[in-house]
Amino acid sequence: MSSSDTPPFHRHMERLAAEGIDVVRVTYPDLLGTERARDVLLDHLPSACDHGLAFCRAVYHTTPRGDVVPVVGGLDAGLPDICVVPDLDTLTALPWEPGVATCLGDVTDPATGRPAPESPRDLLRAVLDRCGEHGLRPVVGPELEYFLCDAAPDAPGGWRRYSTAGGVVYTAGLRADDDNHLLRTLRLLGAMNIGVSSGNHEFDGSQFEINLAHSGAMTAADRAFRFKTAVKELARKEGRLATFMAKPFNDAGGSGFHLHLSCADDRGANTFDAPSAPYGLSATGRHAVAGVLAHAPALAALANPTVNSYKRFGPDTLAPWLVDWGLDNRSAMVRIPPERGSGSRLELRLGDASANPYLLIAGTVAASLLGILAGEEPPAPLEGYGYDPTKAAALPTTLPAALDALEADTALTEVLGKDFTTSYLTYKRDEIARFHRHVTDWEFTEYAYHL
Repeated sequence: MSSSDTPPFHRHMERLAAEGIDVVRVTYPDLLGTERARDVLLDHLPSACDHGLAFCRAVYHTTPRGDVVPVVGGLDAGLPDICVVPDLDTLTALPWEPGVATCLGDVTDPATGRPAPESPRDLLRAVLDRCGEHGLRPVVGPELEYFLCDAAPDAPGGWRRYSTAGGVVYTAGLRADDDNHLLRTLRLLGAMNIGVSSGNHEFDGSQFEINLAHSGAMTAADRAFRFKTAVKELARKEGRLATFMAKPFNDAGGSGFHLHLSCADDRGANTFDAPSAPYGLSATGRHAVAGVLAHAPALAALANPTVNSYKRFGPDTLAPWLVDWGLDNRSAMVRIPPERGSGSRLELRLGDASANPYLLIAGTVAASLLGILAGEEPPAPLEGYGYDPTKAAALPTTLPAALDALEADTALTEVLGKDFTTSYLTYKRDEIARFHRHVTDWEFTEYAYHL
């Protein structure tokens, strides 16, 4: 029996027709975490579910400017296909696109029938399967920040910040947002049913944060991916740009992607909770912290995945650049929020908003699992305000250094998979090479007149 002949499929079709949906947008993330997609007319959805949608595998190797990087399995193999099958269990209507619903797609290699090596969603699924073998179910709460920009042809890059209002940290309403961008966006995202809970203006002018509820790690990654896609799409409909770039402006701070992580056992109990244990954390929780600290240099390659990412770091930025942890301490790389009981968790503050949600969550969960299996204790937690390099080791300060750390961390890359790691390193090192060949505005301003 084909998938389109099953009762669940017919229920999906009936629901879509009843809601006036005539197009389903099938989406999946590339290596950057950017949405790739195809719109399918409802009449053709049965065929898409039975046979899949063909895409060129080199979509994973394509740069933001459209060039194809020579990653093994792409150009060298004659640009073969991948097959994307709609996951109808993820169907949701797009509130701003009448008649359109969207769903995620599962990606396979037609030659092997196995997941495509570069598929971020399948990478996370494999890491979570490893956790499941040890009775652990990671629970994740994502926090993401972004900047909103207005078109400005005379500005560098063609965009300027939507607002330069200062001193409006942690506010809502017109004082920080004179066109009600946040309120409008929050309502539309709420109608999309991706777990959006609240939002506010953030630290810098035109910077916003919208919070997502916690859930199982895969669902959290799916929701974070769809959230980023939706925010950017909603801004485009207004002729604006929403950017999750790590640090888009010299005179403003960066945008973070913080992850709250805990684990549940087979009964649903929080395995990090232990009121009478040191710091109120169980051995499992403390070992997870130790694992994240031990693998942090390699993890930076996934949490801070662009050349621009490393311009977000520095003293007094509240962006961690040292490998440390603390109890309710926002100057630490790993913060343990004050809640205990079912709320026991760690918060990894390393990631920036440009990170691919699937890769960031997969890397963090893998590092935590390695720590749990190693059974080592973390060092003493940070006391007071951090950023003292005499007390903790520094994280990589450039993308090349982070990629080297990832390649050298064989324990982590074994969990992530050799094929994925090879593809990711090749793709990102090409990005670095292209950056080093590019003449920047800074270079022209610094040298052209005087030299």
